[in-house]
Amino acid sequence: MILANTIKQASQLLRNHNIDSCELDAQIILSNVMGVSKEFLITNDKINVSKKVRQQYFHAIKRRIKREPVAYITGRKEFWSHSFAVNHSTLIPRPETELLIYKVVNFFKNKKINILDIGTGSGCILLSILKELNFSRGTGIDVSMKAIQMAKTNSRELHLFYRSIFKIFDINEFNVGKYDLIVSNPPYISSKDIKKLSRDIINYEPLVALNGGLDGLDLIKKVIYKSDVLLKRNGLLAIEIGYGQYRKISSILKQRGFREVGKEYDSNRNVRCIISTKARFY
Repeated sequence: MILANTIKQASQLLRNHNIDSCELDAQIILSNVMGVSKEFLITNDKINVSKKVRQQYFHAIKRRIKREPVAYITGRKEFWSHSFAVNHSTLIPRPETELLIYKVVNFFKNKKINILDIGTGSGCILLSILKELNFSRGTGIDVSMKAIQMAKTNSRELHLFYRSIFKIFDINEFNVGKYDLIVSNPPYISSKDIKKLSRDIINYEPLVALNGGLDGLDLIKKVIYKSDVLLKRNGLLAIEIGYGQYRKISSILKQRGFREVGKEYDSNRNVRCIISTKARFY
């Protein structure tokens, strides 16, 4: 079967199972199976696809039909123009998180800083920042050993292994160092809203990285309290937050002596990132 027809058949299967991004998903999965770019698929659509490749391909398509995210099927996700390795122990990097990176990179441009990433997952936030801030170093912590292993893999692939450290740590037990910048994309979905998430998320992404407790603020509060101790003078705290949480989190920051210096909105005009600095010191 020629390549064009292989993709067409897979795309139709996905469409029949109500996968909205059927054509794109079919292309991404085949390019991963074949080890080629999507551009190669377009310019070589008349070549024959071997039986072995087709078997691997349609096995992967069946996984997508069951709503497994494409990133987990391919083991990769593009973020901040880099390709990150991901697995079921890490959240899939999302475009909204790039808002946080854009803001802090502009703030610390050409500076040498020490960074802490709380709940690092795949390491995509810390490593993307380090790619932009060439003189800086950073530490990523996470409670998941498998997530830390994945972050280390990404640090090697991006040639950042000597400027980044990844450790298994609970936030409550971490008291190492002082930082110019603390970043975090903590769990911020309330327990009652977890069940409202799509099947792609509920069945495949790590719920421990999503569940923020009864009001969605449990881990966010811990990040703020810990940052109060670990931030240097004039250091920044950058947190990604969920829908409708801005006012509550802004109030918590003020109570802990932080001063808001910026916020970023997503495409729906929801505040998705709060940037603040310590306004008082002990």
